[in-house]
Amino acid sequence: MHYHHKHPENDPQFKSLNVNGGVTDVPVINPYSKKRIKRRRLSAGEYLEGILAGDVSVLSQAVTLVESSLPHDQEIAQEVIEKCLPHAGKSIRIGITGVPGAGKSTFIEALGMHILQTGHKLAVLAIDPSSERTKGSILGDKTRMEELSVAKNAFIRPSPSAGSLGGVARKTRETIVLCEAAGFDTVFVETVGVGQSETAVHSMVDFFLLIQLAGTGDELQGIKRGIMEMADGIAINKSDGTNVEKSKLARQQFKNALHLFPMAESGWSPEVINCSAIEKTGIADVWQMVINYIGFVKNNGYFESKRTNQSKYWMYETINEKLKSGFYNNETIQKLLQIAENKVLRNEQSSFIAAKQLLENYKKLSD
Repeated sequence: MHYHHKHPENDPQFKSLNVNGGVTDVPVINPYSKKRIKRRRLSAGEYLEGILAGDVSVLSQAVTLVESSLPHDQEIAQEVIEKCLPHAGKSIRIGITGVPGAGKSTFIEALGMHILQTGHKLAVLAIDPSSERTKGSILGDKTRMEELSVAKNAFIRPSPSAGSLGGVARKTRETIVLCEAAGFDTVFVETVGVGQSETAVHSMVDFFLLIQLAGTGDELQGIKRGIMEMADGIAINKSDGTNVEKSKLARQQFKNALHLFPMAESGWSPEVINCSAIEKTGIADVWQMVINYIGFVKNNGYFESKRTNQSKYWMYETINEKLKSGFYNNETIQKLLQIAENKVLRNEQSSFIAAKQLLENYKKLSD
């Protein structure tokens, strides 16, 4: 066979060269690969059945449904939540926050593993409306929680990566309902952000735990008064090695500071405990503090009244969020907003008149 038409290098004049014709191109797509099977959408009843059976795969799908902003997904999600409600509410909900560097991930894993060893089932959820901006969320923490993330009776779920605090918080609250229906009797709600996210967490948990660090020299300055007032207990982490004495001193400072605040509505006096997540010391004491608190507030009736008030709070929060979302997502309003904004910037109209007119226009559009 003569190759010199394709390969002039094979011409007799180039005696020292010989180039083969090569092989036929292989197809880019693997002919043996099977067509991807599209997962069948479950009905609300099937979701409920899977969740009540403790199927973590179905639970994960249901949480994804809750987090979806698609109207059809939201419709099914709300139906699933309604069906799960009678089976929910039987867990201990613990909010956890802490200053950066306090070893929160290590602490959550240490406390979580201790809780699992006492026969409980644990769900760890997060509220992080800032994760899209900062790329920081429990997803990163999950890689550090090596034991907990693979533990049999644990379920770790990061917060939706985008959205307003209200939206993320509402979805986390709904996820709590699903987790409780799936048999998780202990729920951690971790706040990764700072500021308002602590308030959101406080409004959906029974016990609010603040993780602190000793030895920084400005323990009390680093805490906002509001967060201190919300705390039902403080855990001073990293109380090990050369930090033990500093931790003891910090404990006394925190106890003194807590006495300056008015008595909590629950009647409970917040406790301060030294612990080390790495050495696993004091972790059992933190859990015992939570158990003692739950017993105390159940006895005096505060537990039930707080949960009732939280439900009412979230009803109003959801109304506010829906109204806000409906207003800003209305196409006509979006166009009018731009016109109104320009008028305000040019001092042709006051902010209040502009807002009043926009709301009146929205009311007409809604009627």
